[in-house]
Parts: sequence; C-alpha cells; structure tokens
Amino acid sequence: MGNVLAASVLPPMPYLPPPGQDATPSLEKQDQSQEKSTDVDNPGTIEDLHKKCKDIFPMNFEGAKLVVNKGLSNHFHISHTINMSSVVHSGYRFGATYVGTKQISPSEAYPVLLGDVDPTGNLNASILHQLGTRLKGKFAAQVQRSKYTAVQLTTDYRGDKFTCSATLGNPDVLNCTGVLVLHYLHAITPSLALGGELAYQRGGGPSACHLCFHQKASQQLQVGVELEINERMQESSATLAYQVDLPTADLVFRGSIDTNWVIGAVLEKKLQPLPFSFALSGMINHSKQQFRLGCGLIIG
Repeated sequence: MGNVLAASVLPPMPYLPPPGQDATPSLEKQDQSQEKSTDVDNPGTIEDLHKKCKDIFPMNFEGAKLVVNKGLSNHFHISHTINMSSVVHSGYRFGATYVGTKQISPSEAYPVLLGDVDPTGNLNASILHQLGTRLKGKFAAQVQRSKYTAVQLTTDYRGDKFTCSATLGNPDVLNCTGVLVLHYLHAITPSLALGGELAYQRGGGPSACHLCFHQKASQQLQVGVELEINERMQESSATLAYQVDLPTADLVFRGSIDTNWVIGAVLEKKLQPLPFSFALSGMINHSKQQFRLGCGLIIG
C-alpha cells in the first residue's frame, strides 16, 4: 500500500512562464538585487573613523568615582559625577543631555545639546543639529575661569558616496588667527574609502600626523592601533588597544599599551539585576615608575 501511494505522488512541475513572457526578467531581477547589495554607501566622516578606534581605548581614572545617570524623559537626561583623586582636581560635575524631536532615523534625532559644568564654572558644551537632508552642523565650546579656552565650528556635507567637512577652531576675527581644517572622504568600494585632510593655521601650519586602524576580529574582540607624530615637538607615539566583550558575564574589558611603556586597563561589570555597574581602572608608567589605581560605581 505504501508503494502504491508513493508512486501516485507526481514530481513537482518545473516553473513555466506565462505565454508571451520568458524567464529572463527574473534573471535580470537577481542581477539587479546583487548589484544593489554591492552598492557603495556614504563612508561617514574622518572623525567617525577615528572614533571607532578611540572608543575601545580604556578611559583610565585614579582614586574613587561615583556616577549617577537619570533620565527625566525621552528627550532629557542628567548625570552627577563625584571624583576623589590625589592627581587631578577632585570635585563634582553636573551633566545634561537634550535630544530633540526631529527624527532622522530610528537611532538619530536632532537637535542634540550636551554639556557638563562644575561648581567653579568650568564648562564643556556642544550643539549638534541637522541643517538639511545632507548638511549637519556642530558647535563646541570650552570655558575655564570665565574665559573661552576653545571654540570649534564644524559643518559636514554628506553626498551619496562622499563626505566633505570644514572645521574652524579658535577663530579670532580681530587678530585674524585660528585654525581651518578641511576633510574629504570618498567611498571606493563597500570596504574601502580614501580621503585627505588639509589644515591651515594662521601664523604657521601644524606639522602633525594622526593614523588609526580598527578591526573587529569577532563578536567578542575588537583591536585598534593609533599612531601620532608631532614634527614640531619632535615626538611620536604608537598605541595598541583592545576591547573584550563578554555579554553572558555582563563584563567589558579594555586595555592598551603604547611605545612609552604606559599600560592601562579598565574593567566594567554590570551588577545584575541592580542598575549598577562597577568599574576598576589600573595604569602603570614603566618609564616614570608610576602606578595609578581607581574604582568607581555607575548608577543608571
């Protein structure tokens, strides 16, 4: 009986296009879909490329640190930071971040206002805003002892396959001083982008070189290399950094070593189910025989 039933099942018929239509359009659609998968997208800015490498570097600190983060709404967040150290100035800092209602993408909205200030009046502030579909602006300022110590204006234009950026730093119209930096980055292939940087400083150009390399080796490991050369100061240094993510253990470890024999590491551990994170920092400078240790607690 089983053989009779099996023999009665007919094999599947091959696909035949309707009369007057051939199968070539389906092949063309497959080719078009393959071409779309290899399309070159906007490569972002040169600053974004450096940020990918910088994000895996450990942010070392010394002494004790307490950070409290609190979200007052979907658009407004505040933070309180208390730092106690014998190396840097100890004290309290208040930070605030506002994200506007102009939604560009599920993870991007403008304008963005963020800053932090301490009781003595030292301030760091930044404003980011999407000025158009392709144009983005950024303003950053730093105030210390009631004086502007740094001011920066940046404008980014994003094309389909390229990004142009112009940055003006510490402009002084009366004395005609400041720094102008131009960036251009163009995507050649989905995995290759080429660009350049042109910097001009009133009274002399800065002689420096900054190179970065970032590689995500696996889901748990990221590696970055940074090279900085300052011809004016006759100094150069290279730094190797890595980041290890262990989601099952709620743990992130970042470490680095540079050519000056400075080794640093920061361990961050989430204390589930509480909204706490414990941070442990260690840094040793072999050439100066210095060692710094810090521990912190992050709430929120």
